[in-house]
Amino acid sequence: MEQQLKDDDIGWWVISHEGKVWLPRGDLPFGSALQWQLSTKSAHQIGEWEGHPMWLIEEARRQDMVSVRQLIDVDRGLFQLVGRGVQLAEFFRSHTFCGYCGHEMYSSRSEWASMCPNCRQRYYPQIAPCIIVAIRRGDEILLAQHKRHRNGIHTVLAGFVVVGETLEQAAAREIMEESRVQIKNLRYVASQPWPFPHSLMVAFMADYAGGELQHDPKELLNAGWYRYDNLPQLPPAGTVARRLIEDTVALCREDTEGE
Repeated sequence: MEQQLKDDDIGWWVISHEGKVWLPRGDLPFGSALQWQLSTKSAHQIGEWEGHPMWLIEEARRQDMVSVRQLIDVDRGLFQLVGRGVQLAEFFRSHTFCGYCGHEMYSSRSEWASMCPNCRQRYYPQIAPCIIVAIRRGDEILLAQHKRHRNGIHTVLAGFVVVGETLEQAAAREIMEESRVQIKNLRYVASQPWPFPHSLMVAFMADYAGGELQHDPKELLNAGWYRYDNLPQLPPAGTVARRLIEDTVALCREDTEGE
């Protein structure tokens, strides 16, 4: 899957290093390898966008290296595909040498993997699954402001799945740890790759089952129950968190109008 570029290779260019992507003038580069001075460089084709191949090149640029978050509002599919490139770039960067014998590795030509020619170990990109849950209580939804979020954004609760744990167990545990709230009627909604750095968000909706809300100050600045028609600032469109909130609001509105 890795090849040396020729002058006339044309496509979209994901140039990534240390979790950042190159967006000159805020846009993903498109054109020939010659045009972007990429001829003879090694690249991986990671997919197609608008009928043209998308190439990954693992290197840094002096300017315009930014977070792939900037593409969320542009197009969800583009964000997902470029996010794949960012994750793969980090995988190859962190797997230059074999973790077993220390020998230098090379990229597989048939799959996304790093190979050790010495001990024949094969490494694949690892994904960290996370649960994210919208909790409803009547006409209210539980929202919290995380310490890592800026500009007052409130969102639903989320957390990583630990070893030996099901998604359902992770949802119940994380909600209890962060809010002291118990949930019931957990149901799957959707999933979203999340390249920060290599997560897969698994989204659920749930109903409030009990407990007095007490937010975890180590993780959250605050948390509260918000009526569906009086919400604080929310995550951007295109995120699975925003979808969960909008789906919960739709249910609340439907039940309220049906009374």
